[in-house]
Amino acid sequence: MTTVEADPAVPIIRVSRDFRATPTQLLRAHTDPELFARWIGPDSLRTRIDEWDARSGGSYRYVSVRDGEEFAFHGCFHEIRPDRIVQTFTYEGSPDDVLLETLRFEDLGDGRTRLHTQSLVESFEARDAWLKSGMETGLEDGYAKLERMLTDGTV
Repeated sequence: MTTVEADPAVPIIRVSRDFRATPTQLLRAHTDPELFARWIGPDSLRTRIDEWDARSGGSYRYVSVRDGEEFAFHGCFHEIRPDRIVQTFTYEGSPDDVLLETLRFEDLGDGRTRLHTQSLVESFEARDAWLKSGMETGLEDGYAKLERMLTDGTV
């Protein structure tokens, strides 16, 4: 189960979910473009990678498509380490709303990892707009696809 929390004091969204996977597997799922495109976002979307340079200082751009309608996202990988990723995330339909995201892979032992994501946005209004955008559905669908890929050995 994915938990999504809005911090009442600062414009941050915190997400966590446990996976039956190692931190290495989750890092790979987030940095390998072919894997990432297979699990990211709602079931109703298909994703293509336009640019992907998953290294500290690299950047990315991907486009999710539904019935001919495209939703593009881009950002920069500020830091990639075995235990975390720090990156920016921008939906090109709202280019002024840039998120600073930190993903942390907490090794729980016994082949389990807790993924913690913290997304800092510019304002409470922007944070609330993200929460109302269907973000939770996209997270749930995407993480369910990722869980299946981990279970069947794809990752």
